Amino acid sequence: MPAKKRCQSQTEPRCNQAVLRLVGQCPHCRLEFCGTHRMPEHHECQNLESCRQQAFEKNKAKLESERTVASKMAMA
Repeated sequence: MPAKKRCQSQTEPRCNQAVLRLVGQCPHCRLEFCGTHRMPEHHECQNLESCRQQAFEKNKAKLESERTVASKMAMA
């Protein structure tokens, strides 16, 4: 049986926890992390700023596509 993959966090002290299979890979730096370090903010991701910018742009586009304009109501 192969050895378990270990967290690749660069923080001190070195983390030795097992990698999460489903959500342990960071989509920005492609490294694998344990449950504690899986979020970009927690493992000092080098691509954190671009991650924030992408999320901002995605949310902005979604909000603009869902924008509604109040219809003019005819007075009866």
